[in-house]
Amino acid sequence: MHCMKCNYVFDETMGDPEDGIVAGTHWEDIPDAWACPNCSAGKEEFREET
Repeated sequence: MHCMKCNYVFDETMGDPEDGIVAGTHWEDIPDAWACPNCSAGKEEFREET
């Protein structure tokens, strides 16, 4: 999944450990309150990579 605002790519294999998202966490399992670590966009601003 990538952020439409800043193009940050969330990689499920890496997670986002600084925000408590462990490696291997599926996108669907990330809390709705999570935000992009680069620009603070919400999950609704992310789209699947093409």
